[in-house]
Amino acid sequence: MTTGTVDTADMGAWLEAVAVDAAVRELRPDYRALVVVAEGLVPGPSDDTSEKLLAGAEETAREWLAHTAPEDHPHLAAWREAFRAFGAKPQRTRPSAEALLRRVPAGLPRVDRLTDIYNAISVAHVLPLGGEDLDHYRGPARLVRATGEEPFETTGGGESVTEHCPPGEVVWRDDAGVTCRRWNWRQCARTRLTLATTRAVFILDALGPLDDPSLTAAGDALVTALGESSPGARVASRLVR
Repeated sequence: MTTGTVDTADMGAWLEAVAVDAAVRELRPDYRALVVVAEGLVPGPSDDTSEKLLAGAEETAREWLAHTAPEDHPHLAAWREAFRAFGAKPQRTRPSAEALLRRVPAGLPRVDRLTDIYNAISVAHVLPLGGEDLDHYRGPARLVRATGEEPFETTGGGESVTEHCPPGEVVWRDDAGVTCRRWNWRQCARTRLTLATTRAVFILDALGPLDDPSLTAAGDALVTALGESSPGARVASRLVR
């Protein structure tokens, strides 16, 4: 397995070190991750650019949600199956894209410009998508099945809390611990995007029902949106199979 000898300052080398463990590939051979890294981002509160993206995503989603429940969408149904395969209950801990889509009728949350951008792309393209601060990573990202010993830093009741995932849970991790639990359910506090983030990694998750051209289109939409909100940002990507 790749170790933490790769410095996040070298975006290209870090990107090439992102790995999916064989145990995850065995669970879902159809899984692919499009990993996008960016630097020179301009953080800040929600603005006109992010609002336009979110409003457009809401309109697109409402059109098909009028006739289809989120869990019946082929890609989200596949994600529910993937969650069940490692012991998660998707009706309690939903894949991130489904959780967002269930908020569309009341309106998606407005968080900050970078988070709003990736949430909009997630909803518009119906795929799980997360963004994290690359400067808070320790070594490369790896998708693995947890041993139960990896720490996961979160918050509870306004206080910092360290949890440990059940053995077998599919998690993203770096050298310091778990960065996202249950594939794409909940990100850790350590690497979350903030109003100071200028370097980030975005992970777009795909299973069989979402083909490669559709995954590429989602990635292109993300890169375009990042460029519009942060002129001069430098972006690189890699499809991890």
